[in-house]
Amino acid sequence: MSEDAAHLSDLIRSEDYPEIREAVAKLCAGFPGEYWRKLESQPASGSYPDEFVAALTDAGYLAALIPEEFGGSGLPLRAAGVILETIHASECSGAACHAQMYTMGTVLRHGSAEQKQEFLPKIASGELRLQAFGVTEPGTGSDTTQLKTRAEKTNEGYVVNGQKVWTSRAGHSDLMLLLARTTPSDQVSKRTEGISTFLIDLREATKNGCEIRPIDAMINHNTTEVFFDNLHIPASSLIGEEGKGFRYILDGMNAERCLIAAEAIGTGRYFIRRATEYANERVVFNRKIGENQGVQFPIARAHAHLEAADLMVRKATALFEAGQPCGAEANMAKFLAADAGWEAGEACFDVFGGFAFAREYEIERKWREARLFRTAPISGNMVLNYIGQHVLGLPRSY
Repeated sequence: MSEDAAHLSDLIRSEDYPEIREAVAKLCAGFPGEYWRKLESQPASGSYPDEFVAALTDAGYLAALIPEEFGGSGLPLRAAGVILETIHASECSGAACHAQMYTMGTVLRHGSAEQKQEFLPKIASGELRLQAFGVTEPGTGSDTTQLKTRAEKTNEGYVVNGQKVWTSRAGHSDLMLLLARTTPSDQVSKRTEGISTFLIDLREATKNGCEIRPIDAMINHNTTEVFFDNLHIPASSLIGEEGKGFRYILDGMNAERCLIAAEAIGTGRYFIRRATEYANERVVFNRKIGENQGVQFPIARAHAHLEAADLMVRKATALFEAGQPCGAEANMAKFLAADAGWEAGEACFDVFGGFAFAREYEIERKWREARLFRTAPISGNMVLNYIGQHVLGLPRSY
């Protein structure tokens, strides 16, 4: 085995960052289920976990991937995955702030020196929140190349018109990464061309042509729809080259999928732990329910699938960190982790029976959150499309 292969194997197998796991778990213990249930009972305007996000920010966890020269921790992607996995293995949720870990990557990789110096230190310190990612639109869904939001160039900068949907945390973010078409699709040779990425100051935009409306959803992700009506933004909002934005976004998607997969693994571990504890405690017909194969086997099967998915997450992350192509692995990691986490949730729900519906047990809340992993940020069917076409060489199916 070559030295590089051995190193990659170590990254995949090792039980890494125990000190981070311990510290994050200790922080999360201060935000029990009661904290999250109370937030869900609030109106959308007051349901954001500000205290939890502030605690993560103060501890430096949301700046994990920002280089030290800009005030961050300069940790590798695996460390960020461990942080999110540990959060989700508790009663907490990283969905309120996980985007800040990977959205800043677009600025870091493609922003100008001035943009990096202006924004990254403030994001690292928590002075600015970059939580909003304006990509999805009502009429295009996963077909990002067909987006309708336009950014027309002017002498002063750009004028933006259009609409985004499922833009989580826009109402609690100072900045937004926005994907908009700068060249009409009928004027480019490839449909991926002519799309640009902008970093928008929402503090100014919401007063001058940007409207944010909350979406009432089954999980508390503070998601919104965003409307742009002749929003004027300065030329300095453009990230990188005009028309190259679609490629910039793709650069960050593998990292995003590795991190979301880590969250799904953490959620699955939560379910396995709770199901095992309850199966060892609950006595029916004078025996622990965990003695019954009908209870025990689904938990064991879910555990096995979760461990297998975790290996793929580790492999994808190790490839990303090594600078190797990892599109297939990142997609499969997200797909397998989402399914394994959901299977664990189903097993746990069955073990708790009727009590799983009681909010005080937290199972139904985490169960609802687990379902989202199978749909976003990329659906299982889109992953299968990718595997079929780009890994197996089958004809394009859509």
